[in-house]
Amino acid sequence: MKNLVAFITSGYPEKSFSIDLALSLGENGVDSLELGVPFSDPVADGPLIEKANHKALELGFKFKHLLEITKIVAPKVDTLWMGYFNSFYQQNMETLIPHAKELGLSGMIIPDLPHEEALSYRNLFDANNMANISFVAPTDSEDRIKEIVNDACKFIYMVAYTGITGSGKAEDLQPFLQNIKKYTQTPVYVGFGVNEKTAKDKIKGADGVIVGSAFIDILLKDNLNYSKKISECSKLAKIIKEKINS
Repeated sequence: MKNLVAFITSGYPEKSFSIDLALSLGENGVDSLELGVPFSDPVADGPLIEKANHKALELGFKFKHLLEITKIVAPKVDTLWMGYFNSFYQQNMETLIPHAKELGLSGMIIPDLPHEEALSYRNLFDANNMANISFVAPTDSEDRIKEIVNDACKFIYMVAYTGITGSGKAEDLQPFLQNIKKYTQTPVYVGFGVNEKTAKDKIKGADGVIVGSAFIDILLKDNLNYSKKISECSKLAKIIKEKINS
């Protein structure tokens, strides 16, 4: 069974909505949930997620809201935090990681934390049985891929192309996938540009897909009320889960 990871922007449009959406996604095919941490300069994210980030911050998102959402959602849906390192560093990693584990968090995805710097936190993550998700990109050399995936856990985030999330660019991923799988048994999930139309193609040779902008696009639609947004996102999750396993 291929896995579906869904990204949502925490606290957008409000905390209670994020909780209701997360739980509904978990009931409609989502295997793991990325709770995105709103940040003022989300450099790896496309315009949709960037817009949701800024809107969440304008609406008063605070880090404590992430903790409150996680406490309710994580016991019911496998949950990771996706955010930029400064958001976590400001909370003091030595106290944040144990607290996150208490809340039920299973891992973190930090796109702007280089592999070499992430190694300094390896013992902290390991001691709390939490994953610090590794990234590999088409621009990485074979030696670097081997180094990065050597100690990867939970899953490897395979960047489907060089660029930002959400553009849906087509690219032959098979050589890249095969190069990763030569060096690891850890599942490889494809992210960046995955949506209802591309999921079936992107999943080839991979173990899962990560979908973000397709969900955020629904959340940003002003003509939909909260209930309709949750319904549309849940429907999309179910469709993508069926496509990647058909």
